[in-house]
Amino acid sequence: MSSAIALVFIGVSVLFLAGIKLLSSPRTARIGNLVAATGMLIGLFALHDRAGNSVWAHGWNFNFTLIALGIVVGLLVGAAGAYSVKMTAMPQMVALFNGLGGGAAALVAGLEFLPGARSPSGIAAFTAGSMLFATVIGSLSFSGSIVAYLKLEGKFERPCTFPGLNILNGAILLAILALCGWLTFEPADSRAAAVFVGMFSLAVFFGVAMVMPIGGADMPVVISLLNSFTGLAVAADGFAINNLAMVVAGTLVGSSGTLLTLLMCRAMNRPVTNVLFGAFGSGGGARAAAGGVAGAIKPIQADEAALLLVYAQRVVIVPGYGMAVAQAQHQVRELADELGKRGVETQFAIHPVAGRMPGHMNVLLAEANVSYEQLCEMEAINPTMDRVDVCLVIGANDVVNPAAHEDKTSPIHGMPIIEAERARNVIVMKRSMAAGFAGIENHLFSRDNTRMLFGDARASLSEIVAAVKMS
Repeated sequence: MSSAIALVFIGVSVLFLAGIKLLSSPRTARIGNLVAATGMLIGLFALHDRAGNSVWAHGWNFNFTLIALGIVVGLLVGAAGAYSVKMTAMPQMVALFNGLGGGAAALVAGLEFLPGARSPSGIAAFTAGSMLFATVIGSLSFSGSIVAYLKLEGKFERPCTFPGLNILNGAILLAILALCGWLTFEPADSRAAAVFVGMFSLAVFFGVAMVMPIGGADMPVVISLLNSFTGLAVAADGFAINNLAMVVAGTLVGSSGTLLTLLMCRAMNRPVTNVLFGAFGSGGGARAAAGGVAGAIKPIQADEAALLLVYAQRVVIVPGYGMAVAQAQHQVRELADELGKRGVETQFAIHPVAGRMPGHMNVLLAEANVSYEQLCEMEAINPTMDRVDVCLVIGANDVVNPAAHEDKTSPIHGMPIIEAERARNVIVMKRSMAAGFAGIENHLFSRDNTRMLFGDARASLSEIVAAVKMS
């Protein structure tokens, strides 16, 4: 590789790092996306062959035409998805696009491995290992992400488990590793192509078998984990085809996705192994199915809720997936603005795993132009919850369930929650008494200081806003 190309790739790496740094704040996230995309564009024009020569020096050919066509089609599909997919379906789109990235990485590795396996000289062990690793991880990410997408779409309501499933998955994984080991050191064998196809098929099946037993409550963690797999597959492709941009980009995605997965598991006080093998989040626990919340439920009307909010000094709003389903973020922002005009301090408490993907609530509230200064993380808001006059919970369930620290038998015991029950008054907005993703009853609903406002969150918030304006 020439020194000029090496310098270009160093610059590309800097742009990638700067883009990720800018993504850490909602204020600079859009700029971060543009910076990272610029780095990728520069990396595309700095492509070189194995000899270190620029691929553009060979002149325009049919392959470049296909590449250009693919870029145009990808841009059109991506733009159509960005403008047409609703915010409630954003987690599904993220899962689907991540799966496509993993599948693409697997195809690149496969197309590099098979021709090399047919050549008399074969493939070096390190290069073959990189290609096989990318194939396995990429295809696993592809099929697993498709299953995650279907689960988020509600196609599979419960985890699909049966006795001995983990043993079967372990046997499949061992078979994949054995085939990869053989192919690494015998890539020129006449049976290599058939063995490779068998290994690829097992990896695709393993992705399905790994994600099917996992419940809907854990899909955000699964998406983050599979995203890291896709990044690692891309990095391995970069080693295989000697492309530093792919190595850097894939490593960044893999490491950041892994870190995010661990942070989310910590936010739920559960190890990654429990997420992958615990079949948690079935959407219908035993106690929920047996009759819902124990204790008296005290309903409230929209005009009564408005009075409590208007005469409060401090209000904390806890958004959840129910707000996303109702597309009520604009009504929430309007309510916060109206309360602010009356001198009511209004904040938003954001749980790390609220919604169906990391940052889901932040994205929705940012779309509604909610001030970033009003958004508070769980660790910052909890110590002051006993000084909150009204805590308005909109479509959140498990992330405010006191069972997490009161019931040692609860599957969410130990999970950090937003301690809404400590507020002087709690108003919970829900369509019904249905359980959350964890499938268990919520102890908050029957508390003496809790009132339930049933109905569509968007319609109920509109009524509350109207009543506040009239007060």
